[in-house]
Amino acid sequence: MARGGGGIAVIPTAPEQARNRDTQFPYRADSYFQYLTGFTEPEAVLVIVVGQGDAAAQSMLFCREKNLEREIWDGFRHGPDGAREAFGFDAAYAIGELEAKLPELLADQPALWFSIGHDADWDRRIAVALNAVRAQSRSGKRAPPAIRDVRAELDVMRLVKDVSEIAVMRRVAEISTGAHVRAMRFVAPGRFEYEVEAELLHEFRRQGCEYPAYTSIVAGGANTCVLHYVGNDRLLRDGDLLLIDAGGELNGYASDITRCFPVNGRFSGPQADVYDLVLDAQAAAIKAVRPGATFADPHEAALKVLAQGMIDLKLLPGSLDAVIESESYKRFFMHRTSHWLGKDVHDAGEYKEGEHWALLLPGMVLTVEPGCYIRPADDVPEAFWNVGVRIEDDALVTDEGCEILSAAAPKEIADIEDLMRG
Repeated sequence: MARGGGGIAVIPTAPEQARNRDTQFPYRADSYFQYLTGFTEPEAVLVIVVGQGDAAAQSMLFCREKNLEREIWDGFRHGPDGAREAFGFDAAYAIGELEAKLPELLADQPALWFSIGHDADWDRRIAVALNAVRAQSRSGKRAPPAIRDVRAELDVMRLVKDVSEIAVMRRVAEISTGAHVRAMRFVAPGRFEYEVEAELLHEFRRQGCEYPAYTSIVAGGANTCVLHYVGNDRLLRDGDLLLIDAGGELNGYASDITRCFPVNGRFSGPQADVYDLVLDAQAAAIKAVRPGATFADPHEAALKVLAQGMIDLKLLPGSLDAVIESESYKRFFMHRTSHWLGKDVHDAGEYKEGEHWALLLPGMVLTVEPGCYIRPADDVPEAFWNVGVRIEDDALVTDEGCEILSAAAPKEIADIEDLMRG
């Protein structure tokens, strides 16, 4: 806001959501709000005022009042005074005061920073407050002449993690890799996908994660070829591959890891061929993660390896250049290799700056997750049918290259088979 010339920012947290008649989904604060405040209670709004010239910036929280009776039923509330002291706000007020105070705070500000279009109810509330200021124009009050998307500035800030954020992301990756190892040790023919999911969830919570970062994908057999499969109810059979895409969330930060391995602990020849291809593609992509590279470089590195491998395995005809130019590889590899990772599993931040891919900088965290998914078809060798492989790690860009936060989860064939035998 200071770079933009001052103004006022209004950043509400997420609303509570009803799950059914009289219960709520587990509450999670809005990522932008939590990033700026650390405050995780519902019914809260952050207001930041940055004056022009020498005027000092001021942060204000509007939150629920202390209520001892509700605390008996629902748990502790900070209340305005407690929140101000615990979180370092300049001022704090009861959430019920916001409607009356907001027009006063908006008046004569050069700009309003707000996430327009994100929440229809909040769009309406902001419009009401702006109109209340405009109604006072004869007394000299002026509504902000400019409205800017606060998310644009926050996305840039959130892309580069600071030391404390990186420490949390290392820890949640450590917890999540432990969950994958636990699953590898547990899996056997005759178990159901949901039993494996239960092992993951148990380890996440046992180690302190508040939630899974997203709905865990536990996909056996033909389900390995469904990118976002979440049914997790199929019986695992001898000879199946199992693809697990799962990560925990700790202090609002996500991990996102995928491992693929045989249910019986031994890769068949065709399974190993596809797996080694994806592993080689991931190694090429990881090598391309370094400061000054573009976001697209890891994808392009992985794509060249995958496309050549598809030709070598007789999945596709033609030359490497022809396969890439025609995009025929998308039959077996239809997603990008990476996405940003942070408070959201698909984290905030643009992937392009104008026509150019974003440059990688130290402190950014991204996934590296090539894959190959082979569905049954007349022109595909039957030995490869229903072999779906994705290998995903979390990469922190460093000054020298990158650090793989999730490296402790085995991914070499020999290491996986040794672990599952043990």
